[in-house]
Amino acid sequence: MDVLSQSEIDALLSALSTGEVKIEELKETQQQVEYKRYDFRRPNKFSKDQLRTLQVLHGVFARLLSNFLTGYLRSNVQIEVASVDQLTYEDFIRSIPTPTVLAIFSLNPLKGTAIAQLDSMFLFPIIDLFFGGNGEAPKAVRELTDIELSVVRKISMKILEHLALAWKDIVHVEPVIETVETNPYLHQIFSFSEIVALITLTTQVGESARGFINLCLPFPLLDPVVSQLSFQRRFGPQTSAVNDEEVKRLQYWLGFPKIELTVLAGQTQITVDDFLQLQEGDVLILDKKVDQDLDLYIGEHLKFKVQAGALGSKLAVQITALATEGEKNV
Repeated sequence: MDVLSQSEIDALLSALSTGEVKIEELKETQQQVEYKRYDFRRPNKFSKDQLRTLQVLHGVFARLLSNFLTGYLRSNVQIEVASVDQLTYEDFIRSIPTPTVLAIFSLNPLKGTAIAQLDSMFLFPIIDLFFGGNGEAPKAVRELTDIELSVVRKISMKILEHLALAWKDIVHVEPVIETVETNPYLHQIFSFSEIVALITLTTQVGESARGFINLCLPFPLLDPVVSQLSFQRRFGPQTSAVNDEEVKRLQYWLGFPKIELTVLAGQTQITVDDFLQLQEGDVLILDKKVDQDLDLYIGEHLKFKVQAGALGSKLAVQITALATEGEKNV
């Protein structure tokens, strides 16, 4: 907003008094200004860029979970991100059907809890498959039994483990299920006015059963990492964030595979008759000169140029250069 100086205010008042500027003209100018409505009860704490990043992250999560459940249950399971939005916790609770399943979980070391809401049309086919059925959904939605709830808790933990894998490039978290509820109105986990990020994923188990999964992530939980939810940030773990134990484990397993190195001293062509009469002590003239580099292959790929020599009592080669692109394709 531009602020008028005292001289500009005096000039405007003078123009009004002399009739050079009419009040109607000022009103028309004010009416042309467009205002954007803002609800202070529902402030936007996530930017559009951060919401897009959440959509990309959970797109990865959806693919990981689809592949896992398909192999785990031996049935086709498709999961896709439907929407990513921000709203109040009250709006989220009011939109939940009953009965449903709420897995309340924490993501250590982040402070606070979050909610994974699992729709009945997603859970019942999975439970049916888990017990050897065909993955059919019930005709009428009912409450879960204690045995079914124990299965749901196990499935929920598997879902959260893949959520942690999808979040690994942003922050390393360890999911822990605090409790599993079936009535969303029994516990007020957050303040009703708290802003949450709601990620809705559509699910299809088998050919017909369609349901959804809702991830409710409150802003206080994501506040420590919300600055990293940007497309301008290059995804990938930082060097300082690499676990020393993980580095040692990778070094341990990388020490086992054996790599075959082959040095090509040169080539020549002879007739089949000469080849059949070769004997010990015969000399073949190769196409390489003494001062020329030899070719070193790693597996079937030409990688280096080397010079022949000896190391102690053993034959050896010394790398002198990388093979050029043209030579690699030969």
